[in-house]
Amino acid sequence: MERKRGVLMEMRKMQAWRRLCLVMVLLMVGQGEGQLAENFYSSSCPNVEAIVKQEVSTKFSQTFTTIPATLRLFFHDCFVEGCDASVLISSPNGDAEKDSDDNLSLAGDGFDTVIKAKQSVEAACPGIVSCADILALAARDVVVLAGGPSFSVELGRRDGLISQASRVAGNLPEPSFDLDQLNSMFARHNLSQIDMIALSGAHTLGFSHCNRFANRLYSFSSSSQVDPSLDSDYAKQLMSSCPQNVDPSIAIDMDPVTPRTFDNEYYQNLVAGKGLFTSDEELFSDPASQPTVTDFAKSSGEFNGAFITAMRKLGRVGVKTGDQGEIRKDCTAFNS
Repeated sequence: MERKRGVLMEMRKMQAWRRLCLVMVLLMVGQGEGQLAENFYSSSCPNVEAIVKQEVSTKFSQTFTTIPATLRLFFHDCFVEGCDASVLISSPNGDAEKDSDDNLSLAGDGFDTVIKAKQSVEAACPGIVSCADILALAARDVVVLAGGPSFSVELGRRDGLISQASRVAGNLPEPSFDLDQLNSMFARHNLSQIDMIALSGAHTLGFSHCNRFANRLYSFSSSSQVDPSLDSDYAKQLMSSCPQNVDPSIAIDMDPVTPRTFDNEYYQNLVAGKGLFTSDEELFSDPASQPTVTDFAKSSGEFNGAFITAMRKLGRVGVKTGDQGEIRKDCTAFNS
């Protein structure tokens, strides 16, 4: 009898422990990334992807800058407060994320794309789809419009409740970063070196203002005015487009070969000494990252596969789910 009673007590303890473990798992899932799912809106807003795609296509037909602006907007959003559309908030005091120096150049087409898509989604499914999810879908759609790969987007994010310009500095990579600095920043968000190199490939689209790389042309070091890692003809091309004391509004294509196509030309440029930023060329000049750059330069398939993996991982950074955050009615303002 005593043995039987002891066995029963052990069984009850095990059952209680299992129940406790189940509760803990449910709590963790409710608070984290576990709620993201590709079919999140299959019942509540089944046409959301088609609606967003249509609005993105319409905006793209008006201006090509829709593509690089939207893609960069997604990256800048995720790296500061997580992928929660905090970068879209407008503040009358000029102290929201979008007002920081690093984000001032984003104002315009990227914001307008998401805002218009949100308006159309609200007309079909009011109060259901977050601005954060719309931005994630739009980022995928612009890649496809530029000739890049399509991929499934996980959904279920909620919109954040914090947007402060002061939180941006130090959370976005600088054009002067070396490989260790890049890896350190991306690792904070569980992104590997390969993820970082793949996401850097987005520089195959878009443009940069001259002051972001002028030091490589006119004041690189005490022994060399021009960065010796730059191809000499490319350096002359850059100096022609960006003379000293150039108008600060002047900008040039980051990819000098195929600036309107999402392809692996960016990596071929790095191999040829035509990376625009120090942080770009570092990826090829550093022996630790050079093999990956070389692989991506040789194979668009390898690059596309790595980019899809990295974008899906990026889309999970710091997400709010469950009862966290809110579903904004207007992407530019917190709900009152």
